Amino acid sequence: MTIASDAASRKGHNQFGDLPVWDLADLYPGRDSGEFKADLEKAKADAAQFEADYKGKLTELTKSGRLIEAIERTEALSDLTGKIGSFSFLQYAQNTGDPDRAKFMGDVNEALTNLSTRTLFFELELNRIEDAVLEEALNSNEKLARYRPWFEELRKAKPYQLEDRVEELFHDKAVTAFSAWNRLFDETLSALRFEVDGESLNLESTLHLLSERDEKKREAAFHALGKTLSQNARLFAHVTNVLAKDKEISDRWRGYKDIADSRHLANSVEREVVDALETAVRAAYPRLSHRYYKMKARWFGKDQLDSWDRNAPLPTSDERTFTWDEAVSTVLEAYGRFSPQLAEIAQPFFNSGWIDAPTSDGKMSGAFAHPTVPSAHPYLMLNYLGRSRDVMTLAHELGHGVHQRLAAAQGPLLANTPLTLAETASVFGEMLTFRSVLDKTSDRKQRFALLSSKVEDMLNTVVRQIAFYTFERKVHTARRQGELRLEEINAFWLEVQTESLGPGIRLNEGYDVFWAYIPHFIHSPFYVYAYAFGDCLVNSLYAQYEKASEGFAERYFELLKAGGSKHHSELLKPFGLDAKDPQFWSMGLSVIERLIDELEASQPE
Repeated sequence: MTIASDAASRKGHNQFGDLPVWDLADLYPGRDSGEFKADLEKAKADAAQFEADYKGKLTELTKSGRLIEAIERTEALSDLTGKIGSFSFLQYAQNTGDPDRAKFMGDVNEALTNLSTRTLFFELELNRIEDAVLEEALNSNEKLARYRPWFEELRKAKPYQLEDRVEELFHDKAVTAFSAWNRLFDETLSALRFEVDGESLNLESTLHLLSERDEKKREAAFHALGKTLSQNARLFAHVTNVLAKDKEISDRWRGYKDIADSRHLANSVEREVVDALETAVRAAYPRLSHRYYKMKARWFGKDQLDSWDRNAPLPTSDERTFTWDEAVSTVLEAYGRFSPQLAEIAQPFFNSGWIDAPTSDGKMSGAFAHPTVPSAHPYLMLNYLGRSRDVMTLAHELGHGVHQRLAAAQGPLLANTPLTLAETASVFGEMLTFRSVLDKTSDRKQRFALLSSKVEDMLNTVVRQIAFYTFERKVHTARRQGELRLEEINAFWLEVQTESLGPGIRLNEGYDVFWAYIPHFIHSPFYVYAYAFGDCLVNSLYAQYEKASEGFAERYFELLKAGGSKHHSELLKPFGLDAKDPQFWSMGLSVIERLIDELEASQPE
């Protein structure tokens, strides 16, 4: 089936209007297309030729002033293989239960792993070039000098680099190790069914019910989640154990001291900065989440909220459903109020097949923005269900997409933004949309509901994600002493949830296995702190914008365009912000605290 006809078969009208689906033809017409097969063969040939031309010759090439040739060729190959890999993943994400899509992605991943083994030498050999020789080459070639930030990040990995044959072994075995376990997790989760009031639902639809106004529906969904997850918990515990051990082996061989150091290195952020963030947020739990959830319990007339009440809409909340067209106009108008240029960059996502919005069986849960490659464009995945939170999710993922489009000009090696700044445009887009909607709302009860919803989103982004990070640290630290029983993982989960949520929430029976469906623990260990980093950063950024908006948009666009070409400290400097300053995190957290103050002062009768 071609991608065009596949898209047509999935497009349909429902209560939210005509929801868009991906048109992957911008990458390839279909899985069996001649274009795809030709590009895969070209990638294999280019990788083999790259190895023949450059392996063992990089020092000589650098001294002769010709290293830029190899850099440009590796960028071209990276763009080609990235396009191939993106296509195989995106077609799989639309329906992870389709065995043909799964096999196709598996075969493509294996082919890409095999061909990339031919080019693995490149970065390893570059790191063996003497500093003085590389510095001379950078100083004498303007084209090469543009890649200085990439070389600097590459050199940071030098102490953890292994002998070439070991690196090749790690690389080759990834397809039967990390990648294989990721695929098992995704396909298992997508296939799960949750029985709610006699109806069999997928994960996304069941999680959606936890935000329903009807408490009986929320409670039924909670128990369905607990039951099905518990039935599969041994498998999820095994996957967690295997991947934690797999990471420990890699870390031990490479010499990383801390369990999260490899993530910090990839994020281009110092361990001390992340430690300061975690410490600041955990210290603020009583002032933020503990305080808010006790207030929410009072609003519900309870001494404690049950677990299924945490994301429940308030009794005074606006239950309006947003059609897709309303969601689009809301977000684009908010973006345009900040800068017409921002709305202009965002517009193509809505009329070019760059968004996949409907929820459907087999489709991956949650939402993401996939950058693909600089020569193409990003794709956004949503599971749109018409809630105000879904509108904010659209604003969030669209922010990612805009960021990725702006950074694409940096090219394959420099376009990728470290995770610490990768959430900046997404969270800023959410904030712009929230403020726009709030400004238009005059009804006191609706404003109160909007404010409470925003506070809850911030708590989910900052408090919940740092609790996730703390949980991961406990799991990975304990796994170094031996395999963890399911009961031990459950106990870690309840411990961090009790600490982060506070006495306002009762952790009901069955909640102990709710860690099992969080994909970040499997796909990107320790990724989660990037959300809290991004939210606190944006809170501080937005405060600067409100103080002095003159010239802010221009500086903001420069930050996004930089991609990974500059360190976060350099990019934040024009805004007067420094993540190493302890007050930086206090400033971001104080924004949440002030919103809670406003809620407490303005609660309806």
